Amino acid sequence: MNIKHLKDLHHRGIFSEIDIYFARFITSLANDNDPDIFLGAALVSNVTGKGDVCLDLNLLSGKVLLEREKSLGPVVCPELAVWREKLSATRVVGRPGDYCPLILDEKNKLYLYRYWEYEKKISDSIKRRLSKGIRKVNLTILKGSIKKFFPESTSAAGDPHKEAALIATFTNFCVITGGPGTGKTFTVAKILALLLEQFEDQQLKIFLSAPTGKAAARLSESIKTARAKLDCSDVIKGAIPTEASTIHRMLKTIPGSPYFRYNSENPLPADVVVVDEASMVDLALMSKLMDAIPVEARLILIGDKDQLASVEAGSVLGDISAKFHSVGNRSSRRRFLENSCGRSEELTAENRNRFQQLNLYDCIVDFKKSYRFADSSGIGGFSRAVNVGDNGQALSLLKNTDKSINFNEIHSPRELSRALSEKISEGYSHYLQTDDPSEALNRFNRFKILCAVNMGPFGVDAVNRLAEQVLTNVNLIQPDVWSDNPWYRGRPVLITSNDYNLELFNGDIGIVMPVPGTGSDDLYAFFPSAAGGLRRFLPHRLPEHGTVFAMTVHKSQGSEFDEVLLLLPDKDYPVLTRELLYTGVTRARHSVAIWGTETVLSRQISRRIERISGLRDALWK
Repeated sequence: MNIKHLKDLHHRGIFSEIDIYFARFITSLANDNDPDIFLGAALVSNVTGKGDVCLDLNLLSGKVLLEREKSLGPVVCPELAVWREKLSATRVVGRPGDYCPLILDEKNKLYLYRYWEYEKKISDSIKRRLSKGIRKVNLTILKGSIKKFFPESTSAAGDPHKEAALIATFTNFCVITGGPGTGKTFTVAKILALLLEQFEDQQLKIFLSAPTGKAAARLSESIKTARAKLDCSDVIKGAIPTEASTIHRMLKTIPGSPYFRYNSENPLPADVVVVDEASMVDLALMSKLMDAIPVEARLILIGDKDQLASVEAGSVLGDISAKFHSVGNRSSRRRFLENSCGRSEELTAENRNRFQQLNLYDCIVDFKKSYRFADSSGIGGFSRAVNVGDNGQALSLLKNTDKSINFNEIHSPRELSRALSEKISEGYSHYLQTDDPSEALNRFNRFKILCAVNMGPFGVDAVNRLAEQVLTNVNLIQPDVWSDNPWYRGRPVLITSNDYNLELFNGDIGIVMPVPGTGSDDLYAFFPSAAGGLRRFLPHRLPEHGTVFAMTVHKSQGSEFDEVLLLLPDKDYPVLTRELLYTGVTRARHSVAIWGTETVLSRQISRRIERISGLRDALWK
């Protein structure tokens, strides 16, 4: 490796300007211009920018990074022993526990310091919760609650919902994974009622949260609906909170700072914290969240481990649940918890001491049965086939007569434009025919075009331009084509960066309209509030945003729509993975159409992405 090789990597687009700038900073700080150190720094910057938590030297050592003309030869990474020795010798690379810009661990994973620290805090927090063992519980009350809330169940082995309730009652850490419609939120409502009955005299402080405003609003609505169906007293129902907030709002952001008011030194005053859509929570945010929650409080994470990972670095929920099925879930501790419901006495200290050190798999439950999609349904069957990479089954399901899912072969931009124009007019005309912002948002969220990519004729940017053109041509919207003013009645907007002061966050969707009943044409951007109702903002006050007739699958996480149109590009790209396809398809409540080519779709089902981190090894070793 030499400087010429590094320049070639930059010029060929393998490294960004940020990667090069960071590597220069590191080598300058180290007072060492060795190209292998520069390469390590540039690569760790590059991979964290793409979502990995660290650089695994084992995967790249001795590998070709760039093929070049025969006379020049390929650019090859150093051999592992040489690379590790050079990195370890410099003063800017430390071992775990050191305070250095880069950390190299014993498994040859190279981290930016802050990512190593985030990962360590998450691992330590979970282990501390597990070390608390089984909590003291009144089994007489618990037995009655379980019988009431899970009457159809005869054993926890046959009812994962009951099993989740037991875990959340007996331990400080509970992870509930499962796809859409598997009963995750309804089970959490039962868990909250069960805990309130168990500790009725303690006035539990319960917090509901989610990564985005949209996800928080959905959690609020789901808990509110579930609460009304519970078989418990009005006092218990009244104590179940129905207002969820974003994680940022719950932890209270500090303006102009990446830190929160609630942290390890000033913990959140909570007894129970529920986090929905946990797969969307990146490494940094999860670290700060766990830092702020007292270890004595119960933490319940809910999410779909098969969805796309967070936009920023990390795959925390995936790492936490990574080896759950391979390890097995019928531990003696789990059986003890299940059997305890048959007793009427309190757990003795002796029995609790038997299980003072829980294992991670004691605290994870996977909900497999979907109550929204039948096993035989197109969406349910297709999503399961995609998850296991079964191309034949997935393609077969797309070609059957199930109305909930269909595939349309689209080969060219012209073909797409013709087919899409009709779909846009049909899907978006309804929300533009009301003056009520709340109703407009409700109608707008019934249909959504999801794209796998941003750029190109099949990407978000082109589809949004086409949508504005189509809706303008049929007089449903009236953009000002004679000025640079982007605002018009009915413009849907997607927030793309966080504004902690306004409490608008990446992924929030709003509609631009006049205030109804005022007679004024002044436009405001209306966004749903996590507490219900709407919040309105002057358009010029919004943080970074864009038009959102179409959005990427990544941005759609935490949202659901009655009908989804998923557009796949006409060429294969590395971002086209089975996780992206699964996430896009499962955004639909009732029906989904996939447009693209069978070749690209087949390759996507075969491609799986796994983010690199050290968290799963730290948790499961």
